[in-house]
Amino acid sequence: MYKVLVVDDSKAIREIEKKYLEEMGFEVLEASNGEEALKILEDNSDIKLILLDWHMPVMNGYEFLLKLRANPKWSDVKVMMVTTENQQKSIIDAIMAGANEYLMKPFDKEMLEVKIKYLMELS
Repeated sequence: MYKVLVVDDSKAIREIEKKYLEEMGFEVLEASNGEEALKILEDNSDIKLILLDWHMPVMNGYEFLLKLRANPKWSDVKVMMVTTENQQKSIIDAIMAGANEYLMKPFDKEMLEVKIKYLMELS
């Protein structure tokens, strides 16, 4: 079973993503900002996928992504931005910083599932 880390400051969004992911058979961990997510990653070396929001307090998704990709031990972790951020420059910045996929909120289970299956095939 794959472990997935959901990083979003909205508890409601985390609960929706967690429900969908568990229905797909994933074990789900949660963090409300990038700093929390880094701590969880340190304690869970078997996380395969991160669903990452952009706008969060303490450490935003972009800052987290830069720190994640700067550490070689996390180079195999797939990252999908799941965010309302829809500016083309932001999407390009996220991909250039190491995001593997980008999903706009609001989203449905089917679109989430398609993108996750694609990412898992890349592994």
